[in-house]
Amino acid sequence: MTKSELIPVLIATGRVLLGFLFVAGGLRHVILFSAIAADMKQMGFPLPRLMLAAGTTFQIAAGTLLALGVLVVPAALGLIAFTIVASVMMLPFWSMQGSNRTWAYLNWLSNVGIIGGLLLAAAEGLL
Repeated sequence: MTKSELIPVLIATGRVLLGFLFVAGGLRHVILFSAIAADMKQMGFPLPRLMLAAGTTFQIAAGTLLALGVLVVPAALGLIAFTIVASVMMLPFWSMQGSNRTWAYLNWLSNVGIIGGLLLAAAEGLL
């Protein structure tokens, strides 16, 4: 396979994997909806069930669009915003202690990498 043949395969595979990450995460939210909403309520979020339903719907829809290569730029940029907001809301490592802090911080770092991948997907969609 030549370089010019490999590039679109790598781009499409990367988009599918990034999109799958969000679809799988959203489906996990559906399965654990009550428990996650209860955690959000305990954290003091208003209307946690509505917030969770809206976020879950968005992440599944945008992840699917990204994976299918449809509306790649808006899907990737929307998922970047979603990831930042979800990280700030659900992973406040700066106010945590011990192993919870470490877990949240490591998830933050993972999310930074995911945002990097989404930026690359958005950039490719602009070409």
